Amino acid sequence: QVQLAESGGGLVQAGGSLRLSCAASGRTLINYNMGWFRQAPGKEREFVAAISRSGGSTNYADSVKGRFTISRDNGKNTVYLQTNNLRPEDTAVYYCAARLFGSGTFYSRSDYNYWGQGTQVTVSS
Repeated sequence: QVQLAESGGGLVQAGGSLRLSCAASGRTLINYNMGWFRQAPGKEREFVAAISRSGGSTNYADSVKGRFTISRDNGKNTVYLQTNNLRPEDTAVYYCAARLFGSGTFYSRSDYNYWGQGTQVTVSS
């Protein structure tokens, strides 16, 4: 089992930045590709960003390209999402998720094996 715990969310004005963290326990993340998803009120959970287990490959939703950066520190068993130039439409609960290496696709939430509880990001205009 992998336990994931997100932190770093909060209230920020449009144009601001937040750094989200996802700390893992229970197992090392070295065997897992990692992703960030978000869910706004009344909407489905959507893909935001993903990173390969080595950190050498990343993918982003078009809506966040150039503004968000996903990274990981396998030594600290932690994944990060740096969010810059935030917009009101980025307001959502942000979740990190782990997908076992070699399985599924990075953008499909059903392919992820473990999820955190989420952290709220609210962007005011």
